[in-house]
Amino acid sequence: MFFSRRATRLVPELSSDRLLLRQLTMRDETEWINLRYANSQWLQQWDPTSPMGPPESITFRQMIVGKDQAAREGTGYSWAIALPQLHQSRPPLIGQVSVSSVQYGAARTASIGYWIDHQHAGFGLMPEACALVIDHCFDDLQLHRLEINIRPENSPSLRVVEKLGFRDEGVRKAYLHIDGAWRDHRTFALNREELSSTMLERIYEG
Repeated sequence: MFFSRRATRLVPELSSDRLLLRQLTMRDETEWINLRYANSQWLQQWDPTSPMGPPESITFRQMIVGKDQAAREGTGYSWAIALPQLHQSRPPLIGQVSVSSVQYGAARTASIGYWIDHQHAGFGLMPEACALVIDHCFDDLQLHRLEINIRPENSPSLRVVEKLGFRDEGVRKAYLHIDGAWRDHRTFALNREELSSTMLERIYEG
């Protein structure tokens, strides 16, 4: 078993046996846009929208600037999920994991969101990617509580939190505006003391 953390400019690289999580950069623009386009139908039903109407579109550069600023301020972090392969200096991207709404003080909490290319779904890659991020949040950021909010209809995402061992805290009515309407979400959470090992070790053991 091998896993490690390697520092980058704003967001640390996280790696496991199968995955490399790294900061998105401008070099990723074409690949990221193509990946999102290839998965547009797969992801549309779960993507956030604005109740005030279609938001003004942003460029990839603006997205990167926003993510870098959040990382600088310590309010959010985002990783591209890459699949290392032999003889490839730049592993292909297959998805993304983000940590948002980071709070310190008495709460020390944050929310996790994620998406993955439909061709790579169902192989345990997303729980493994989330495990790397969870361990970083608990061990390096010293957070106490993490939550994941999922639409009740999103069966693949529900399987992810089941593998991670997050507890179900119930339904939040009309919690987020998703795919053009206010949608109910189930909230799943985990506190640091509920883990007796690292999350990555839990995933491997499972």
